[in-house]
Amino acid sequence: MRPINQAQISFSSHSVNEGFGRAAVAAFLAQLDPTVADLSDMRTAVSEAVTNAIVHGYREQMGTVYITVKIFEDGKAVVRVRDKGCGIPDVKQAMEPLFTTGGEERAGLGFAVMQSFCDSVRVSSTPGRGTSVTLVKRFEPKA
Repeated sequence: MRPINQAQISFSSHSVNEGFGRAAVAAFLAQLDPTVADLSDMRTAVSEAVTNAIVHGYREQMGTVYITVKIFEDGKAVVRVRDKGCGIPDVKQAMEPLFTTGGEERAGLGFAVMQSFCDSVRVSSTPGRGTSVTLVKRFEPKA
């Protein structure tokens, strides 16, 4: 199935840009006329994915975060957040709740939060080449 609308953005991995990524995706998804709760869920999931790219993907260096958003006729939204950072050596381990490489200031709940707010979360990563997180959520029409 082909998307009926899509958008792509990219921005520097400055931590202040996390809010921009979250807001840009939410603004694009607003055309689906989602409930406040559904839109809030996607904002949070996107925020976690972008934060992971900035904090873990690029660690002590600057890079670019790429976001692609696609909307399908059946109300499905697919958001892909990608970086070209250090990558994840063990995706399965990284997705375990409470696992983190970010030190004491990180809770290790980012992927768990994304999974709780989306219908599906797919993560692919290659060490030294980057990580791609794909968030899928179906928006039901308002009654």
